[in-house]
Amino acid sequence: MADATTHFGFKEVPDEDKEGLVRGVFDSVADNYDLMNDVMSGGVHRIWKDVMVNWLSPRPGARVLDVAGGTGDIAFRILDQTAAKGAPAEVTVVDINTEMLRMGEARAAETRNGKSNPRAWVTADAEALPFEDGSQDAYTIAFGIRNVTHIDQALREAHRVLVRGGRFLCLEFSQVQVPGLDQLYEAWSFHGIPAMGELIAKDRESYQYLVESIRKFPNQKKFAKMIEAAGFSQVKHRNLSGGIAAIHSGWKI
Repeated sequence: MADATTHFGFKEVPDEDKEGLVRGVFDSVADNYDLMNDVMSGGVHRIWKDVMVNWLSPRPGARVLDVAGGTGDIAFRILDQTAAKGAPAEVTVVDINTEMLRMGEARAAETRNGKSNPRAWVTADAEALPFEDGSQDAYTIAFGIRNVTHIDQALREAHRVLVRGGRFLCLEFSQVQVPGLDQLYEAWSFHGIPAMGELIAKDRESYQYLVESIRKFPNQKKFAKMIEAAGFSQVKHRNLSGGIAAIHSGWKI
């Protein structure tokens, strides 16, 4: 029987190789990750993340697992929103990449100035989370799930660690739904983003992969079916910026 393969951008690679290849990409881009997010999206990613956390509407003291949360963008928003309601959530940040976690911890130390911080920064694989069944009230993942080797397994793990009544929320690049915008976005993605990666991060290849990984990710309807197949109910999505990104929501009932 042929060995299992998956995609790394537009390349077919053995399943067992993808994790290391993805780790190499994020080792390379970690120092410039936040800056490049601003460059690639014109700063709009900040609005998308605000919309995601507002839709989550986390309650004070909630146990939240933020997966692929490296530099803390989602975790800090959740902490600040819940602190304003009375008590910060208990947020655990998980990332497979230690360099991304290092950047997040450094950012917390430099910028939080007495505000609440995540309870832990954990190096772990989204496909094999080191947390007990039913231990989390919410699971968030932003711009990370397309990089895992087996998306279906990562979704099953999300379902496993949530309590009954727990919420899954995923922000990810998706398929543009507005005629004309799709062509402009395609041109920027394949020409502008790798060029900016080369200019700012001195790494064209990693940003070429990131663009290709977006194109390989399932569209809104297909991804929603994958979330349902993992056991989630009341699965919905919201398009952002004409479908450049989308937020997917599901509940463990």
